[in-house]
Amino acid sequence: MADMTVNGYNHAPILHGAVDRLGIPGLRFSDGPRGVVMGASTAFPVSMARSATWDIELEERVGQAIGAEVAAQGGNFFAGVCINLLRHPAWGRAQETYGDDPLILGEFGAALTRGVRRYVMACAKHFALNSIENARFQVDVTADDATLHEVYLPHFRRVVEEGVDGIMSSYNSVNGEWAGQNTVLLTDILRDRWGFEGATVSDFAFGLRDAAKSLTAGLDVEMPSRQQRAMHLPGDLESGRASWNCVERSGVRVLATQLRFDGSDHEPAPSLDVVANPDHRALCREVAARSMVLLRNEPVDGTPVLPLAAGTLRRLAVIGRLADVPNTGDLGSSNVRAPEVISALAGLTAALPHTEIVTVDQDDPAAAAQVAATCDAAIIVAGYTAADEGEFVSAMDPDLLALTPPAPEVQNSVSVGGNEGVGFGGDRARLTLRPIDEEIILAVAEANPRTVVTIISAGAVLTERWRTSVPAVLIAWYSGMEGGRALADVLLGEVDASGRLPYAVPTSEEHLPFFDRDATAITYDRFHGQRLLDKLGVEAAYPLGFGLSYTSFEISDLVAERTGAETATAHVRVTNTGGRDGRHVVQVYGTHPSDGERALLGFAPVALATGASTEVCVPLSLRPLQRWDAASAELVLPVQAVSLAAGAYCGDDDSASAVLDLA
Repeated sequence: MADMTVNGYNHAPILHGAVDRLGIPGLRFSDGPRGVVMGASTAFPVSMARSATWDIELEERVGQAIGAEVAAQGGNFFAGVCINLLRHPAWGRAQETYGDDPLILGEFGAALTRGVRRYVMACAKHFALNSIENARFQVDVTADDATLHEVYLPHFRRVVEEGVDGIMSSYNSVNGEWAGQNTVLLTDILRDRWGFEGATVSDFAFGLRDAAKSLTAGLDVEMPSRQQRAMHLPGDLESGRASWNCVERSGVRVLATQLRFDGSDHEPAPSLDVVANPDHRALCREVAARSMVLLRNEPVDGTPVLPLAAGTLRRLAVIGRLADVPNTGDLGSSNVRAPEVISALAGLTAALPHTEIVTVDQDDPAAAAQVAATCDAAIIVAGYTAADEGEFVSAMDPDLLALTPPAPEVQNSVSVGGNEGVGFGGDRARLTLRPIDEEIILAVAEANPRTVVTIISAGAVLTERWRTSVPAVLIAWYSGMEGGRALADVLLGEVDASGRLPYAVPTSEEHLPFFDRDATAITYDRFHGQRLLDKLGVEAAYPLGFGLSYTSFEISDLVAERTGAETATAHVRVTNTGGRDGRHVVQVYGTHPSDGERALLGFAPVALATGASTEVCVPLSLRPLQRWDAASAELVLPVQAVSLAAGAYCGDDDSASAVLDLA
C-alpha cells in the first residue's frame, strides 16, 4: 500500500487488493463525501446542505461530477456515500450525512450512488448505527429488531438496491459485537436478507478487533493496510479459528465487484482538466444557493428584509468572526483541498461593486453595533468551524494503537487530516451559538432594524434567545468553495430562497433524545427528530421540511394511487401565488392508521414563474409505514387506509389531504 499520508491524507488513491502482474487494479480508494479528498478537487457543499435542496436529480449531478474527478485522479472506489442517521444534532459528523429521516437518507444516498457510478464504484458508510463521534471506538449501541429495520437500516437497504458496490462497516459495536465483525449486520442482513453482492470494507485502522471473527462474519477488506489480519490471520488459519474458504470467499467478492463494475455501462476516465473545472464550480454554486434555508423574513417598513435591493445599498455591514473565513467544514477524512474558497465577505464584495462594505470580525458587540448603526443593512455570519464539530480521533489511545503493527507506515496512517483528538472537532459541546455571537446578534439587531443572521452549521442550532429579535435568519451551511458567491445570490434575490430543513429544529434540548459523547453503551429507540416532537406533543421552532421563499405557493387537489407493493404516486396542483418566480418543494406525509405516527413518504421540487400553476407528480414510498412483525421477521404494511397530507413542511396547516387505501 502506498503511504497514504504523503502530501496529506488520501492525496492519491489508497490501494487495496491490486495485483499488477495479473492486471487487477484493486480498489483505488478516495474518501468523501463533500467532494474528492484526493488532489485539489471541487469542494461541494456538505451532504447536509445538499439534502436541504430536496432535489435528488441535482444530487445525482453532484455524484457525476465527483465520480469524474475520482476517475481523473486515478481512483475507482469512492467511499463518500455517507448515510448515517442524525439521531442528535450534537453528532460531530452531522455534516457528512443527509439528515434524520430514513427516506431522505435513502433517496439522496441512491442519487449520489447513481451519479458516482457513471465513472467509478461507490461505497456507502458507516454500517451501522454510527452517530456518536467521540465514543465511536468504544460505544455499544443496542437496538431491537423493529428499531433497526424501521429506522436505522432502510436507507442502507435503499442504496444496496441502487447497486452500490461497497459497504464500509462502522467503528462502534452493535448489540454487543463490533460492526466490523458483526455477522448479523455483514451477512444475515446485508447479504442474506438484502442480497448485497459487492465488497465489504472496514473503517480505517480500528474497524475490527478480531481478524478471524471479521473474516468469518463477512468483512472482505481490512482498510487501510495490512494490520490485524497481518498480525493474527496466519495463526488463526493455522489453528482453525479462520477458514481458507472464507479467505477465498472474500477474494472472489473483491474481484467480482471490480469485474462487475468494469463490465457495466460507465464513462471512461476523463482528463485531469475536469478537476475543479468551471462547470463543476458552477454546479457547486448552484447547489449552495439552492440549499440555503430561509427561516425568518419579517417586514421592515412594510417590506420583507430579504432579498436586499442591491441598487439601494450604499453601505453594508458584514459582521462576525466567520465572515471572511474559508469555512467548508471538517478537516478530518472528509476534507477537500479546494484550489480556492470564496468567503461570505468575498462573495458579497464581488456582487456589490458599488456598495461600501464595512466589516467587523472581532468579538465586540459594541463595535459591531456602532458600525451597523451607520449602514443600510447588516449581515452577521455566525456559527461553527471544524474546531467545534467534525471528526475526532484519539491517536494516543493505547487500546487502539495496540490494534496496529508497530510499523511507521501504519502508525502514521492513524492520523486523518491532522484531527488527532486534542480538543478539536468531535461532537458539539453546545447546541446554541457561542454566547458572544448571541450578544453580537442582539446588539446589532437593536442598532439596525435590517439585520440578517446567516448561520454556518450542519445540525440544528437552538436560537430561542435571539431569533425573534432579528427580522431575517438564513441557514447557510458549510457551503463549499463557491459558498460566498451563492450566499450573495440568495441575499440579493438572484436566486429564490428555496432550501428546506432536512430535520426539525427544537425549541429546547429537553425535546431531543439522550446523548452522551463519552458513552460506552447506549440504547436507541425509534424516537428522534420530528417523530419525537410529535410524540411529546410539542411544537418545533422549525419543523421538518420548513423553509421560506421570496414568493408564495399553494398546494391543492391531492390525489394518490397505489402503484406497487411498496410504492404509490401522489398528484397535486402547485400554484405560485406570489409576485416573483420561485421554487417550492412538495412534501407528502402519511399518518400510520394504527399508531398515529407521521412519516415522510415522498417529495418533489418544482420551479414556477409568478402566477403559474402545474401538476406535480410525487413518487411515494410506503416503506416508512411498514412495521416489523416479530413472528414472521418481516416488515409489513398496514391494511387500513392511510391519511396523506401534501404541504410545504411537516404539519403544514395549509396541506392538501387525501386518503390512500392499502387494503
